[in-house]
Amino acid sequence: MTAAHLGPMTIEYEITGEGIPLLLVMGLGCQLIHWPDAFVQQIADHGFKVIRFDNRDMGLSTKIDGDEAAGVGRVLSTLLSRRFAKPAYLLSDMADDAANLLDHLGVDAAHVVGVSMGGMIAQTIAIEHASRVLSLTSIMSNTGSRRTGQPKPSLLAKMARLIDPTPENMMANGVASGRLISGPHFDETEERSILQRAFDRNFNPAGTMQQMMAITASPDRTPALRKLRVPTLVVHGLVDPLVQPSGGIATARAVPDSRLLMFPDMAHDLPRNRWDEIISAIVNNCMRAKVAARV
Repeated sequence: MTAAHLGPMTIEYEITGEGIPLLLVMGLGCQLIHWPDAFVQQIADHGFKVIRFDNRDMGLSTKIDGDEAAGVGRVLSTLLSRRFAKPAYLLSDMADDAANLLDHLGVDAAHVVGVSMGGMIAQTIAIEHASRVLSLTSIMSNTGSRRTGQPKPSLLAKMARLIDPTPENMMANGVASGRLISGPHFDETEERSILQRAFDRNFNPAGTMQQMMAITASPDRTPALRKLRVPTLVVHGLVDPLVQPSGGIATARAVPDSRLLMFPDMAHDLPRNRWDEIISAIVNNCMRAKVAARV
């Protein structure tokens, strides 16, 4: 792993494979290691230089000073109205981090794949740094509209008790959260392994709160998504309780000529039994960009 010093920001990243650059953008409260190594290698085996990184406030990247009062109650209040949000940064700033990382690596443009919050960041990169994006894949994400892709109300009450962990309850809360948002293929042993790796690497629950604030304070991207002219794939689980399927459907409807892939046994996770299909769809979307470039 390598640190990129980008002005006041340090972004930790890792590269797997050689070939066409493909940037992976991770979701809320997660580190680059939350991309399964085997999943990353499988993409790289298709001829891609896969770049994954820690978003600001996570892993080994820079931690941002923010509102120390930004606890669970404040974050949940921003779901009611953006005016309650007092973010230290927005998704646009996180998209800038990704674009600056590409600059650091000498990459003019890359295929961009994001999950959950990472899908929101990926969309923002495509909107605000259009020339840097060869293709876009948005997985289990939404457009930023408050009308679609919202958590199930019954889930919010359960998650509120679990999203502000301590070192002592980190494992129990993490497993409980994973079980709540995952589909029928949830693997507790695997979940415990990645939680321990992430804890040993860095533990920063305050960063999760700040990232949540960035999500809830950022504007609806729907009007800007309608202007995109980049090959786009949208992947979503039909039983996702955290970002309900309407979020993926709305994203696909917003982006012209996008492709929508949905799985009945996928929730807010990347079930291993669907990797081949998801990766094949990502690769095919990348090929659409190559075809478009020749036209």
